[in-house]
Amino acid sequence: MDKNRKHQIGLPKGRQTDKESVDEICELIPGLSRDRQYLIEHLHVIQDKFNQLPVRLLAALAKEMNLSQSEVYEVATFYHHFNVVKEDEAARPPLTVRVCNGVGCEMGGSGKLFNELSNDKNSSFEVVHAPCVGACHRAPVCVVGKNQLGFAKASTVLEAVAENRRDGPEPSFQKLSEYIENGGYATLKKMLRGELNRRMVLEELERSQLRGMGGAGFPVFRKWQFLEGTSSPRAVVVNADEGEPGTFKDRHCFETEPHKVLEGALIAANVVEAEDVYIYLRDEYAQVRQLLIAEIDELRKTPLTHGVSIHLRRRAGAYICGEESALLESIEGKRGLPRNRPPYPAQKGVFGRPTLINNVETLYWVSEILQNGANWYLEAGRPRYYSVSGRVKNPGAVMAPSGSTAFQLIEEYCGGMTEGHSFKAYLPGGASGGILPASMSDIPLDFGSLERYGCFVGSAAVVIFSDQDSVPDVTANLLKFFSNESCGQCTPCRLGCEKMISLLSANELNEELIEELSSVMRDASICGLGQAAPNPVETGIKHFREEYL
Repeated sequence: MDKNRKHQIGLPKGRQTDKESVDEICELIPGLSRDRQYLIEHLHVIQDKFNQLPVRLLAALAKEMNLSQSEVYEVATFYHHFNVVKEDEAARPPLTVRVCNGVGCEMGGSGKLFNELSNDKNSSFEVVHAPCVGACHRAPVCVVGKNQLGFAKASTVLEAVAENRRDGPEPSFQKLSEYIENGGYATLKKMLRGELNRRMVLEELERSQLRGMGGAGFPVFRKWQFLEGTSSPRAVVVNADEGEPGTFKDRHCFETEPHKVLEGALIAANVVEAEDVYIYLRDEYAQVRQLLIAEIDELRKTPLTHGVSIHLRRRAGAYICGEESALLESIEGKRGLPRNRPPYPAQKGVFGRPTLINNVETLYWVSEILQNGANWYLEAGRPRYYSVSGRVKNPGAVMAPSGSTAFQLIEEYCGGMTEGHSFKAYLPGGASGGILPASMSDIPLDFGSLERYGCFVGSAAVVIFSDQDSVPDVTANLLKFFSNESCGQCTPCRLGCEKMISLLSANELNEELIEELSSVMRDASICGLGQAAPNPVETGIKHFREEYL
């Protein structure tokens, strides 16, 4: 037997940990739980400290959490905001500048901004592309460390980096004391006093016709009823991972009236008799995270939580985690891979508990409806927030009646088109909702109104394009987004997005093959990402065929 081989017999395999690295991990997460569910939170601590994840610290973290190194490594390499660095690789710069290349920012000149920043020879930061960061109304946008900057020129971004400042004011939001002074938490107090019971809440929500604002539009009262007869303990999950390009309404809700959302979540927890509320928040919303940490801490000091524990979880950059079952996997500290169903979350959700999952804006309107009544909501036209961006003078989160049209949003709420631009097309429901021409801008943007046209309103991310925009370029941008964000679990999505990009890049348009591929992706993909990815392609070709030829 070879002497070296003989010498290795009995030695443990894999990367070895050293005492210094383990001690360093203990210093970084002192007193924090080593339970598997906190793996992503602990990875964030390391990433924030070093702007990278050295493999020696991953090995030490695995040992400290009693996990295999493969479990830690697969999670660390799944999410975009984690950067694993091996021993033989050069250390990354201490700061990363993420330039958004979402469709809104691309229209705003993010490509030029990226090139300008990349040409700067400053070794103190690196420049990378990033998918939509949820600030389309300020395009082009880049994220510097934890600060979002809405600048069009590299020089102003570099000035902000040098001065370690944010672009724009801090969020102006209602704090707990202000919210209570204005009648907030009155509904929750009634429930806690026994003046308002579960049946009364569900009946009011049913009368209001409130539907989920995350995209599916499922009746809220019915979704809550799914947990009837399920076993305890139960949980409520707040989906604050709005990653759909063009969407930023949930951010607006948190940055203005966070306690409306928190009250809605606590009401839901009381109705379904849940012991825990988990808020899964986009990592790009660092300012929102800080205000929520402070306000939730204040809320815990009151009797309003009444035995319900509120947990704030930080996402790590993966669009797929907006899908509810992938979100549950991420909360549990795993890769965000969609689950096969059944069982459904209401049967077996987070940590195996029956789980209610609602979008941020949905819970915002739960509070409003129960405070003002279902009739008020109906008479107001079932208001909702539309995220309007693109070629309009005043982009932003617009509160308007459900069923408002794109033309109304442009003219009545956003001040018309940008000077020198003519309305040409629009996305009625973000990247996955399809694309429509300006001639169809009188269609009500509401659940069930767009499906006949191959589109849907989804989360109401309305992106406006002008005569200066190319529809093939728009669809190519959206397809690249889907391709980059596919979790890779199922073949129709993983390979379908790449194949669709190559078909659109070909010299001749093969509509028959595009249609066949779209059909396979819709029918065989596990989750909505692969199922909806062909929508902008099919509708783009249908309405703007001449641009693809």
